[in-house]
Amino acid sequence: MPSNQKLYIRKNSKIHSSGLFAKTDIEKGSRIIEYRGLKITKAQSDKIADVHIAANQKKGTIGAVYIFTLNERYDINGKVSWNLAKYINHSCDPNCETDIIRGKIWINSIKDIKKGEELTYDYGYDMHYFEDHPCRCNSKNCVGFIVRSNLRWRLKKKLAKKK
Repeated sequence: MPSNQKLYIRKNSKIHSSGLFAKTDIEKGSRIIEYRGLKITKAQSDKIADVHIAANQKKGTIGAVYIFTLNERYDINGKVSWNLAKYINHSCDPNCETDIIRGKIWINSIKDIKKGEELTYDYGYDMHYFEDHPCRCNSKNCVGFIVRSNLRWRLKKKLAKKK
């Protein structure tokens, strides 16, 4: 597909609200889309997260935060209209991954993706506040919460103890 054509389309998702889906077959190793937004400091990022958490607690809801870690000093606030990558949902069995190259965050395919398949990646969350981040990917690896792959065994153990 010519590089000036998008490989994705935004549609309703079974995982969460909206998602991005392959507009055509995508080969493993393809660069799909840049995660774009406003470059902000860690202090600004923390402030946005605090306001977001307080607002959600007041409403009794859990909403999306589009902050993406760029490096030790900066994050990207992807909550802008021109960032379609924010619609890529988490999956415990993802077909994409993120890669930071020269200050830009790219979403790349790690598997061959068929036309119509939803694009997903592992959000890489740690276990802090895991209960605030339910996962609806329904993959065989899913533990019911958005937690990075190397911590899922620990969460399974913790959830088993609760039962």
